[in-house]
Amino acid sequence: MLRSLRCAALLGSLFLSASALAVDIDQATYGYPLTNPFEATIATTPPDLRPKLPTNDEINQSDYTLNMRPEREFSLPDNFWAVKKLTYRIAKQDRAAPLIFLIAGTGARFDSSINEYLKKLYYQAGYHVVQLSSPTSFDFISAASRFATPGITQEDAEDMYRVMQAVRAQNASLPVTDFYLTGYSLGALDAAFVSKLDETRRSFNFKKVLLLNPPVNLYTSITNLDKLVQTEVKGINNTTTFYELVLSKLTRYFQQKGYIDLNDALLYDFQNSKQHLTNEQMAMLIGTSFRFSAADIAFTSDLINRRGLIIPPKYPITEGTSLTPFLKRALQCDFDCYLTEQVIPMWRARSDGGSLLQLVDQVSLYALKDYLHDSPKIAVMHNADDVILGPGDLGFLRKTFGDRLTVYPLGGHCGNLNYRVNADAMLEFFRG
Repeated sequence: MLRSLRCAALLGSLFLSASALAVDIDQATYGYPLTNPFEATIATTPPDLRPKLPTNDEINQSDYTLNMRPEREFSLPDNFWAVKKLTYRIAKQDRAAPLIFLIAGTGARFDSSINEYLKKLYYQAGYHVVQLSSPTSFDFISAASRFATPGITQEDAEDMYRVMQAVRAQNASLPVTDFYLTGYSLGALDAAFVSKLDETRRSFNFKKVLLLNPPVNLYTSITNLDKLVQTEVKGINNTTTFYELVLSKLTRYFQQKGYIDLNDALLYDFQNSKQHLTNEQMAMLIGTSFRFSAADIAFTSDLINRRGLIIPPKYPITEGTSLTPFLKRALQCDFDCYLTEQVIPMWRARSDGGSLLQLVDQVSLYALKDYLHDSPKIAVMHNADDVILGPGDLGFLRKTFGDRLTVYPLGGHCGNLNYRVNADAMLEFFRG
């Protein structure tokens, strides 16, 4: 009898441990065609493998503004008129429906291409959809961030939560059955902190939360991306810049096609042409895009806080002022520089000191380990070849989320979100 009980206990523990394993998608059956993570990140999914979605004309949607920081109306320069109020987009069903909030990735506005794609996906499935800018975007920093120094994720989440409450208040007559939350890239990290905040604030009681390609260790992710800009690229020298190299390739590509067609299939088609970018060129393109986001953040934060690191504190800025010299200066400051010069000094002033390692722990998923482990409503979808992941990151996700983690073998950073298989999985998670 005792032996049978032990056997039953052993079998039970084996079953429980097996059920807690992450879902690893087999590459042979997955079917995603891009095996190069840089290429997947840039070109995303071939058009014929994407889900069929409604056009913008078929969606009942409007843009609205929120006056979250009235004092910025007077403190920001006149040429910041477009971002003195925060714009968001909402797509409404014609009946009572669940509502899903979408949080954009690093430096991205509410209308980023991924947010637009996710809007169409969830709207078609019957959701009201609210598109929100990243707390690191130029418009959010200007119009909604209390300290205008994004990077301390808890503070960013509190700013985001206030925005979400304001959105709900502005649409009080909209019949909502349940609230859901998702974000991609840095927006996924923000979503995790917003979800934790909602456990005590209770404004939404999110039914389910989905994190798409989140950074695990924020510092690792930004270091990985910063390094891509330092890639040595053949053909670049003192007289030929990276941008000139890419532009010349695009020019030859369009000449060979015989016409110019700028659409969301361009990059995939371009990468299959003779003018395709090399691995090194793709790495630098991804890193450069990130560097521009970092420059935007550093510039805006410095301007609003009058720190004088990029713009002299009393420098007169009017609608006619050229900001190009300041942008060039900001581009010399990567994300590590922004953290060192702006985030850490502010964080230390507000938290009685602390080391970089302490800050990294506070702003990464590590800070929420117990909450994420114990919360069955939160799931993660990630890619094994994501360029933002470092050693041990997937291990942390496996241990923390168990069978609520799905790991795809390919896709780079968010490149497979618009693949039909991933789209079906995202919809199924919220339906389940």
